[in-house]
Amino acid sequence: MSSNRSTLGTLFPVASAWLARHASLFIIGVALFTFFLPETFAWVRGTTQTVILGLIMLTMGLTLTTEDFLVVARRPLDIFIGACAQFLIMPGVAWLLVKVFHLEPALALGILLVGCCPGGVSSNIMSFLCRGDVAFSVGMTCASTLLAPVMTPLLLQITAGKIIEIDAVGMFLNILIVTILPVGMGCLLNYRYSHRKAFPYVQSLMPGSSVICLACIVGGVISTVHDDLLARGLWLFAWTFAVVLCHNSLGYLLGWNAGRLARFSKAKKRTLSIEVGMQNAGLATVLAGTFFAAQPLSVLPCAISCAWHSISGTLLAGLFLRSDRQRKA
Repeated sequence: MSSNRSTLGTLFPVASAWLARHASLFIIGVALFTFFLPETFAWVRGTTQTVILGLIMLTMGLTLTTEDFLVVARRPLDIFIGACAQFLIMPGVAWLLVKVFHLEPALALGILLVGCCPGGVSSNIMSFLCRGDVAFSVGMTCASTLLAPVMTPLLLQITAGKIIEIDAVGMFLNILIVTILPVGMGCLLNYRYSHRKAFPYVQSLMPGSSVICLACIVGGVISTVHDDLLARGLWLFAWTFAVVLCHNSLGYLLGWNAGRLARFSKAKKRTLSIEVGMQNAGLATVLAGTFFAAQPLSVLPCAISCAWHSISGTLLAGLFLRSDRQRKA
């Protein structure tokens, strides 16, 4: 019996690491599965969706240490430049794309919401993979997440206020509950129990748990918009994906150039590019479902962003590493 437990104990961290490496494939697989069997994730709605996002943010908090937050205090100029790039570039690009693509209100709300959200949790992993400045990446993620309760409603009011009435106070409270509180709880648990022998094992399960939770959110979205996708066919998906692709790619490009203007090192430019381009699309999905329920298609750009940002982040990290190998050759 003890040998079986030992085997399972070893298997779970391996499975978690595998899911973290293949997050995009797993999420796409869940999305495709849900498209053919939409009732599978019909339970991921409303409060359940919010709780799942809270779990994702809790996993983030469990991996953060006091040292990670001290980066914000030790490198204020870097973090300030990064936060400005984060909250100016992505909302601005989203607003321009809404005008260029002449998006209908629901899809416009979705892409604007993605643009106004903080940086994505998995950006830290991508920064590590491409030999970026990981401390800067973690500091930027912490800063943008802490700023999100104020900045996301404010920016959405500016960019989308003419499309729909924005409940800025409700959104502030919602973001506070589903991001800041779980992250804070995770950090507190990390601070109090990190010396325990079992804690590193718990931390090793967090990446896979986060991927599974994000896949459930995407599955819930596909279940919600399933009928619309069937009614309007491939065109709706392709048009929305084109917008998401442009938004994400321009985020990477402009983030890199912001680093050049700030005269950052190569490692910091890579990190800034990834941090700006990869958004917390899971948060955008939950906010769309909560505050724009009358516009169900608003969750579609958010769901596509959940999957695509993981894929593009991995591809970009690979391109950075390939560039390094070519320079050494």
